Amino acid sequence: MWLIMNPGLLTESVLPLPEGPTTIGRTEENSLCVLHASLSRRHARVERQGEQVVLFDLNSKNGTFLGDTRVEQRELRAGETFRCGEVSFKLVAALGEVKPTHVQPLRTRFSPASMEELLSQQTLAGSSILKVRQTAGGDSRIADKLQVLLKVSHLLSELGPIDEMLERIIQLVFQILEVDRAAIFLVDTASGTLRPRVARLASGQAPSQSFYSQQIVDYVRSRSVAALFADALQDSRLDGASSVMLQSIHGSMCVPLKARDEVLGVLYVDNLTQANRFTEEDLEFLTAFGNQAAIALEISLLSQRLAEEAALRNSYLRFFPPSVIKKIQGARGAPLDIVETEVTVLFSDITGFTSLSSTLHPRQVVDLLNEYFPVMADIVFRHEGTLEKYIGDALMAVWGAPFPQPDDADRALRASVEMQRALVGLNARWRAQGKPELQIHVGLNTGRVAAGNIGSEHYLQYATIGDATNVASRICSAAEAGEICIAETTLQRCAERPWPLAKLAPVHVKGKTEPLTLYRVDWRDAPST
Repeated sequence: MWLIMNPGLLTESVLPLPEGPTTIGRTEENSLCVLHASLSRRHARVERQGEQVVLFDLNSKNGTFLGDTRVEQRELRAGETFRCGEVSFKLVAALGEVKPTHVQPLRTRFSPASMEELLSQQTLAGSSILKVRQTAGGDSRIADKLQVLLKVSHLLSELGPIDEMLERIIQLVFQILEVDRAAIFLVDTASGTLRPRVARLASGQAPSQSFYSQQIVDYVRSRSVAALFADALQDSRLDGASSVMLQSIHGSMCVPLKARDEVLGVLYVDNLTQANRFTEEDLEFLTAFGNQAAIALEISLLSQRLAEEAALRNSYLRFFPPSVIKKIQGARGAPLDIVETEVTVLFSDITGFTSLSSTLHPRQVVDLLNEYFPVMADIVFRHEGTLEKYIGDALMAVWGAPFPQPDDADRALRASVEMQRALVGLNARWRAQGKPELQIHVGLNTGRVAAGNIGSEHYLQYATIGDATNVASRICSAAEAGEICIAETTLQRCAERPWPLAKLAPVHVKGKTEPLTLYRVDWRDAPST
């Protein structure tokens, strides 16, 4: 089965619909990422089981529609069209049902022909290695070569993963030039060294071992010039290059992949059977080809980097306020390495949430949390805290990581009071709407933790690990509904104590042999000046 996105429009595209769930939204986490402002981050889900297809709305802001009817769940039939926000999709059972929107080709004398039309099957003996069609007259041949380069530019204009782009370039090398071997090297941004990324024989197979001359590659990279070694075995520039002799390299050309002033890598080709087979004309063409390839690579690398940064920023937005994100991006992620540091941990939990959930429909519970959590998260970010995680109905935030500030404990205390006061406002609104009200209890603790990115290569989460976080959770559990309790360590770090504090009787908590000294914050009283 297939989905046609934007059927009938210039932006129409056909997408396969695999078995299982396919999510639609405007973030990279979705199976189908559509960068349109009318879509929510996670907008809808299409579940396919054989011929059965069911559409689900994921509580999107602008809705999912079948016709003019907004739907939450609906079985789809082949041929039906649904809409997510302003983006339309049509379900089709087979590709035969897909009708192209535009069927009239636009061809002018400036339109590039196919590569097969521009090239001959072989080169002529004693001529250039270019497989450009042989026409009479120098001007015609120049025009033919320009047509080939124009077609190369067109074929390399499609964005995609960098490895796919490299494969496309190497295939074009063999399609256009009569060479025995070719390789592309890219500069490693971390080490600054050249690394081979793709190498092929004329048969299309990957070589069993490295074959290129390192001396030729280094010569071109260091000087940033295109180089022709027509008779490599006799070329004085390659004296001492053992690989030339061992690999029986009779001729070689190597050009820099240079976008503007930066050398991204080099393109290397060679000949194993005949010296002086490569000519100055061939080097001139390969240089122009290399320039086209470099532009395509630079765009592909930039696109990849922007996608990675966007995904990373989306990930950062889950944990950090904008001011912290700027610092992290300026330091290129180094602050997220594992470090030991002192933090103030805030745990907030909804009182009696389990019993409340048993009286509500699951969707009502989700709607309630979706109103509650954003308000609490905004408070954490406003006080420049790190929102570490949601644990069911609980929220955990820390101050002091990844960037410590001298008033971290004060910020955490002010945030906890603002949370309680914000909930008073939420409850007033819910009461007017006939919805259930909530109460929360909050615990604060200060201590040393290990903080940084923790997890696997494919799933990293910023987290703090240590006894201080466990104790904060226990303090939260010890607090009553509507209370804020803080540890003595947090109280000692607070430079400001604007709200009255009440010292509690020693509290025994799980995992601690000695009782904790806690203080209740009377946040309902007006703060002192």
